[in-house]
Amino acid sequence: VFGKDINLILVLSNLSSDRKSVRVDMSASTILYTRRAVAEILKAATSVELGPKQGKHIRVKIPYTHYGKYLTTDKRIQVTALCEVMGAHGLKLLVEKTIILEDTNIIIKLPRRVVVNKAVSLEISYANPLPEPVSRCVLLVTLMNQQVKINLARLAPRERSKIYFEFTPRRAGPLQLQVDFSCDKFSHVKGFVTIAVAPA
Repeated sequence: VFGKDINLILVLSNLSSDRKSVRVDMSASTILYTRRAVAEILKAATSVELGPKQGKHIRVKIPYTHYGKYLTTDKRIQVTALCEVMGAHGLKLLVEKTIILEDTNIIIKLPRRVVVNKAVSLEISYANPLPEPVSRCVLLVTLMNQQVKINLARLAPRERSKIYFEFTPRRAGPLQLQVDFSCDKFSHVKGFVTIAVAPA
């Protein structure tokens, strides 16, 4: 989840009946959706001894403080591990994983029944998932082809807050409500919901 430390486990297994010595070079970078690297956030190397038919786990931690300021709006991190079996004629294995960090920031609560030409109040809650305060918070609400920009107070580390948004639907049927939350440390955290509007 965005704002938290990332914990990974690399599993190495020796399927042969001989002892193996494996060198593991690990790296991680923040990337764009095109897979183009933005910034390297981790570089580590270790060696592992594997007995016959033995498996071992290598734990890798990427703290938020390492990746936070380098993350793009795509919220993607590419992790690679190059595993080289020592003395085995250059036998190498490359393991790659792309992590897409999830947002759990926006929660939209609707009333049980929404009716044409009756005012409706929605609860929109938003959060700062980071271990540091954020400021210049803005909520952009898009509904019925109109956008409303709401400037919000700064949020303390891990703080959640909420606002109430009122509108009157003019026709029956489905309505799309989209919420976009941005601040000085991250941008374009989105939430959306389809509202079923009943006839009067």
